[in-house]
Amino acid sequence: MTSFCLEVAGDFACFTRPEMKVERVSYDVITPSAARSAFEAILWKPAIRWEVKKIEVLKPIRWISIRRNEVASKVSARNVQTAMAAGWGTLALYIEEDRQQRAGLFLRDVAYRLHADLVPVGDDARSNPAKYRDMFQRRAGKGQCVNQPYLGCREFAARFRLIDDPAGEAPALAESRDLGWMLYDLDFTAGADPKPRFFRAEMKSGVVDLTTSQVIG
Repeated sequence: MTSFCLEVAGDFACFTRPEMKVERVSYDVITPSAARSAFEAILWKPAIRWEVKKIEVLKPIRWISIRRNEVASKVSARNVQTAMAAGWGTLALYIEEDRQQRAGLFLRDVAYRLHADLVPVGDDARSNPAKYRDMFQRRAGKGQCVNQPYLGCREFAARFRLIDDPAGEAPALAESRDLGWMLYDLDFTAGADPKPRFFRAEMKSGVVDLTTSQVIG
């Protein structure tokens, strides 16, 4: 395993709490699954897996309330299957006819240092781990990515840079707080029926240590 550190930052972020059914309300800090997606946006291969170990919060937790337009529905999976079987079908959504306005409580002016291990799971990665390590270092160092990393919602794009020496960077936020139960990730063992997993998150001097957190679900 090889450990990497990314600094990600953005003007806005929303790591949506699943218990909020209508309006979007963000967790106080980035979730492990959102942190993992930042690494996957730079390099994802079937032969590797990213495991987030630590999250450092670099800026004070600040909030903003925004009202925005959203599409009220999504294309039915049953309609998609019917169209595939028939070879034709109407699957379009017309935004003007399906628009609704929702309020959201988002984070603003955020920055995090994310620490994750590159774990080889395929035969090629196990036999040649340096290939994937060098691939990630090269892409992250040049600012290259498969898709633009984002902070919870795709419209909240994230700036990122590879940190070669985390010890030489500025310290994390000097604040500690109990963040309560937070979404850790989705368990796809059951395939089409993923199960959410949660953990008790605690920020100590700006650091959320995932190696000591108990995950349930």
